[in-house]
Amino acid sequence: MFDLTGATVTAVSVSAEHTFSKTERPSIHLVSGLGVLGDAHAGVKVKHRSRVAADPTQPNLRQVHLIHAELFEVLTARGFDVAAGSLGENITTQGVYLLGLPTHTRLHLGAEAVVEVTGLRNPCVQLDALQPGLLKAVLSRDAEGNLFRKAGVMGVVLAGGEVRPGAEIGVELPPEPHWRLERV
Repeated sequence: MFDLTGATVTAVSVSAEHTFSKTERPSIHLVSGLGVLGDAHAGVKVKHRSRVAADPTQPNLRQVHLIHAELFEVLTARGFDVAAGSLGENITTQGVYLLGLPTHTRLHLGAEAVVEVTGLRNPCVQLDALQPGLLKAVLSRDAEGNLFRKAGVMGVVLAGGEVRPGAEIGVELPPEPHWRLERV
């Protein structure tokens, strides 16, 4: 496992409805193969409305949404009013550069829960409904002109368990070769 001393969960959030933002809670329970107990996006098959409309038989590679708290700091400095859960994430982290992890990285969240990172969240226009200009703020271009998504990562639950703010995060990289994250 990768040593990231001090990497922690700072907040956990859930919504039973297909709302954009999620409500912060004292804890959430992850269920292996399904996602966050009580969350509208939990399930074996895809639950995001646009994905369901395209093909409801797709596997759900977006059971859990994680965002690094450092993104909120950047957005707040740019004048946006954002907080844990407001961008639709289930787990807010500190001290782990989620966007730089390779596909299939395993995140050990506290004593029991394990989430495997499947890819980047593809931010949508709903961000601008929350606050004008927010979509553009979480997208940029790299030196080669490729789109860079900053709105967190998605994952599937490999091992269930309770996750609370303050839980330590362990990072287990997959065997090489490593594949960079793509949108899911």
